[in-house]
Amino acid sequence: QVQLVESGGGLVQAGGSLRLSCAASGRTFRDAAMGWFRQTPGKEREFVAGIDRSGGTFYADSVKGRFIISRDNTKNTVSLQMNSLKPGDSAVYFCGKTRRVAFFATRDYLAAQNSYDTWGQGTQVTVSS
Repeated sequence: QVQLVESGGGLVQAGGSLRLSCAASGRTFRDAAMGWFRQTPGKEREFVAGIDRSGGTFYADSVKGRFIISRDNTKNTVSLQMNSLKPGDSAVYFCGKTRRVAFFATRDYLAAQNSYDTWGQGTQVTVSS
């Protein structure tokens, strides 16, 4: 059984940084793409960043240039480095693992919630002004 566990959320001042980490158990990590989504009360879960098996990365326009997604296949982890944080970044952040995919993935595939078959429990990020 695959399980994802996020960590690293917390409270930070605007302009600050946080690094989220997602640890994956199971044997299919290397065969999957990974992504980060976020959700605020009353809003639909939105795509933040994704990374395919080749290491190719994709970002939502709202975070491009500020956030960096990376993966470490030797440790079965994916991270999200968040810099220059804004109050609008406050949300619960979820790590997701896709179904088995080809080496390369498209942006549209990584941005679609139904591409993912496993989700973490979420970690709260709060950015104060």
